[in-house]
Order: sequence, then structure tokens, then C-alpha cells
Amino acid sequence: MKLDDFAWGSRTLIVGILNVTPDSFAGDGLLDADAAVARGEQLASEGADIIDVGGQSTRPGFEAVSADEECRRVVPVLARLASRLPGTPLSVDTTKAAVAAAAFDAGATILNDINGLRGDSQLACLAAERDAWVIAMHNQRARPAATDPVETILAGFCTSLETGARHGVQRERILLDPGFGFGWRSDENAQILRRLTELRAPGRPLLVGMSRKRMTGEQFGWDVGARFEGSAAVTAIAIANGADLVRVHDVAAMSRVVRMADDIVRSVGR
Repeated sequence: MKLDDFAWGSRTLIVGILNVTPDSFAGDGLLDADAAVARGEQLASEGADIIDVGGQSTRPGFEAVSADEECRRVVPVLARLASRLPGTPLSVDTTKAAVAAAAFDAGATILNDINGLRGDSQLACLAAERDAWVIAMHNQRARPAATDPVETILAGFCTSLETGARHGVQRERILLDPGFGFGWRSDENAQILRRLTELRAPGRPLLVGMSRKRMTGEQFGWDVGARFEGSAAVTAIAIANGADLVRVHDVAAMSRVVRMADDIVRSVGR
């Protein structure tokens, strides 16, 4: 599948998470390249439309790793997946231009930047040069408290789109992510989800990533290993409220959730 040819709104795309780290909050990190490649192939077979490979944990309180270490983790995996899954777009989850460049050389075609092009100034230039797609996330961490989360995210989206345009990234190649869990309280996350349709104002596809995060069960005392049903619930609600892509860990099961939600919301398959 090529994102360039995809009819946005026709169905919900599934982004499968492939963490190549030892400290993923969800406990699913794989440092062994063979195991990571096998997992990537499994995600594709289970229904992932895109595989998002990350070599740097972004959990609260994470410890940064060097660009060299991040490349050592993700580049071999991306290169092998690119050769084995030629029809599956690969995304690199990074905030470093050096890592993104190496990932693009290895076969990635999507940059997933949790700073929404507001961090490393070279990322937007690089994305434009490589004609890459960009997932621009709004990251509220280390920012002033917001009186209205949705208005704050919309302002962040505008900044990301403006930054991309200034450096030559086509607006049509930018996907927007509200950044659930990145600096928001649980009640704010819930408000953002309820008001998700308002975040469609910029006219770009929305990616929602809430899989196994705190808002999928912490309020009920469910630890990260017991948040499957909560993740399924928020995924379905996100689709009902306008999500175009969902980023998930449990692809096999969530693909069924997505199909059911799409059948109701978009009449897909009827």
C-alpha cells in the first residue's frame, strides 16, 4: 500500500508499534534484531497497514540514548523489513535528524516525530528532501499548563504545519497526532478524545495513539498488562470521533475492533 494513493476517510489505517528498546512502558521492547524483524512480519500479517519502528523510549522519565545507539537499534530492523515487506510502509519514530536520515536510507518512508517538527530543526528539511510523510505529534510535556487542551493542540498543529511548509514539506504529506498522554492529565485526555472532531479543523488526517496508555485503565487500577479492553474501547471511540489512523500494540485483536468500528461509522464492507 502506498500512502500517496490512499483515499483518506475510506477506512481506518492501523499503525503497528514495533519498539526496539529495553525500556518500553508497555513491556514489549525487543533489542534482538531477529526477534524484532519477526515481530514486524507478524504485525503485517495480523493487519498492520504501517509499521512504526522506534529505538528510543518516550515514556515519562525516559533516558535519552545517542543517535548512534538509536541507529544501531532501528536501522538493521528497518532494512530487513523493507526487503521482506515491500508493500508495507515503514515509519521511524525518532526526534533526531541523523537517525531519520539513516532510517530513510534503510527503507523508511514516514517520519514519526513526537515533537511535531518543533524540535530538531533539521528534521523538516530532511523530510522535504526525502519527500517523506510526517506524523507530527503535539507534545505538551514541558509546556505551560493549558486552559483548553483542544485549543492548545490546534495551535500546536498550526505551528507544525507552518514549520513544515517553511522548510518545504508538502501539507498533503503531514498527518497530525494530538499526543495523548504527552503532558496531559487523565481528565484532559478524556476531554480531547470526546472533542476529537474539533481537531479535524486543519483538514489533515488524524492519528490517535492511546494503546495501553494510562487513560486506558489506570483510573480503575488496571496496570499496563491489563489495559487491553480499555485500549479497545478508546480505539473504537476514536474512530467514531474521526480518527483516520490508530497506533496500536495488539494488532490482531485491534484490527477486528477497527473493522467493527469502520463497519458502523463508515459502512466499510457493506
